[in-house]
Amino acid sequence: MAGAGLIKIKRRIKSITNTRKITNAMSLIATSNLRKSRQNLEGNKAYYEAFNDVMSKIVKSSDNDNIYVAGNKSEKKLYIALTSDSGLCGGFNGAVVSAADEVMSKEKDKSLLITVGQKGRAYFRRLKYETTAEYVDIPNEPGLAEAKEIAEHALRLYENSDVGEVYMVYTKFISTMKQDIEIKKILPLEAKESDNSMSIAEFEPSSDILLSRAIKLHLEQQVFNLLLNSKASEQASRMSSMDSATKNANELLDNLNLQYNRIRQSAITQEITEIVGGAEALK
Repeated sequence: MAGAGLIKIKRRIKSITNTRKITNAMSLIATSNLRKSRQNLEGNKAYYEAFNDVMSKIVKSSDNDNIYVAGNKSEKKLYIALTSDSGLCGGFNGAVVSAADEVMSKEKDKSLLITVGQKGRAYFRRLKYETTAEYVDIPNEPGLAEAKEIAEHALRLYENSDVGEVYMVYTKFISTMKQDIEIKKILPLEAKESDNSMSIAEFEPSSDILLSRAIKLHLEQQVFNLLLNSKASEQASRMSSMDSATKNANELLDNLNLQYNRIRQSAITQEITEIVGGAEALK
């Protein structure tokens, strides 16, 4: 009986040891990817904020009937959900899908969906959502090409009045230990609430012409920044999840090794007792 128990525990120890190697390796990879993602996000920050400031001034100076500011009268809304292509990142994808589902389920007949990432696509299919478009295999360091494709699709739907509002559901990176789910409206455009100062700039050509020319570039940089946030959050979540998994594996191994040693010690004690008993019987 003891021998069978020892073999079973040894198999579990071997299996958990192999799992620990995988989780530890993935944690190290996620840490490296997170460092790159944070550098990319930080490098984009100054341009992103400066561009937003300029666009806010243009929006405030534009005519109220401009389609990119006043809207296009369509009642439908487009939601772009940013998820990951791979798993093992804790509740990262589930949180994005839940946030999107919470708002879309209230007006499902008026909601259109674009998914970014294979995990989000699978989640929404299980929830019986139909997608307008699906984008997968987004690299760990997304470029402007990916952002441009998504932005152009959203802008085309808006300009054709297929949708009246465009939102992005993503995970904002705040720190390695903190990331928040946000639903950000990117169309129609709105001036920054904190910008209460009167614009003293005069635009040539007019602000409306500038807006029509800059809208595509603006949406591209919006999508690009949110992709960077999402990727940094994904790597942070994966690093944390793999660290926790490795820690749990270590605790399991400690308990199994203790159990193994106890059973082994008990078996040895029993064998010694039997040998001593047999020797006494032969006297």
